[in-house]
Amino acid sequence: MPDTLDMNQVITIALDAGKAVMEIYEKDFDVEYKADKSPLTEADKKAHEIITEGLQKISPLPILSEEGKNIPYEERKNWERYWCVDPIDGTKEFIKKNGEFTVNIALIENGEPVAGVVFAPALGELYWAQKGEGAFKLMLDDGCWMLNGEDLEKASKLPLTTKGEKDSDLRIVASKSHLNDETKAFIDNLTSNIQHPTFLSRGSSLKLVMVAEGSADIYPRLAPTMEWDTAAADAIVRESGKMVYQYNTTSFMPVVYNKEDLLNPWFIVQERKEQK
Repeated sequence: MPDTLDMNQVITIALDAGKAVMEIYEKDFDVEYKADKSPLTEADKKAHEIITEGLQKISPLPILSEEGKNIPYEERKNWERYWCVDPIDGTKEFIKKNGEFTVNIALIENGEPVAGVVFAPALGELYWAQKGEGAFKLMLDDGCWMLNGEDLEKASKLPLTTKGEKDSDLRIVASKSHLNDETKAFIDNLTSNIQHPTFLSRGSSLKLVMVAEGSADIYPRLAPTMEWDTAAADAIVRESGKMVYQYNTTSFMPVVYNKEDLLNPWFIVQERKEQK
């Protein structure tokens, strides 16, 4: 990881993007549909522009963004470090205006997310982590999107160590939009001998950070996601002592990044296990 990485700079870029996103969120906006029928808004494009321009100013590293150009694997395979960006994760939540969408920026090093920022601007929540430095949550004051260093210092920096008494034997968080038959079967099997399970649901990468901060115990994702959907939150999960494991591997193999196919395998987010 670059010794000169200043996470405050990355956080500020995410805040800038979030401010622009909220300006669009609070008015009427048009929705386009990409070739894969996934939705695209003016906010996705604006956040992509702000994030890529901001990262280019602070770092010479290449950028892989959901809303960027399609970069061939022959070029990407030589990247030791790069930025992995999802300008808006949870565009469907953005369109529904339920607030559960995030701005995601991750730094990937040799296939591993080593730093990440997940910002939920409508909720006033920002999570970040850097390898070896821990995972943290920033609570912004009164929804104020002031973007200089002084204002960042006013936010509460809370390590993600929120253990404590649980009101349930097992708390499972799952996708609102992708609760398919495979996920339902996994949850049914998981809870077959659990007396008091709790079922939670939240949009976008907020499900991963719920496990990271201890408000959920497990997040099964037995449905398609892309690398940019998970990379930033994955960095936070790992620094919190949890892990994003590939589903159905007995050796508990972590999800890896910059694969030839950018589609993630099915995965489970949970407490870290000893590799066999």
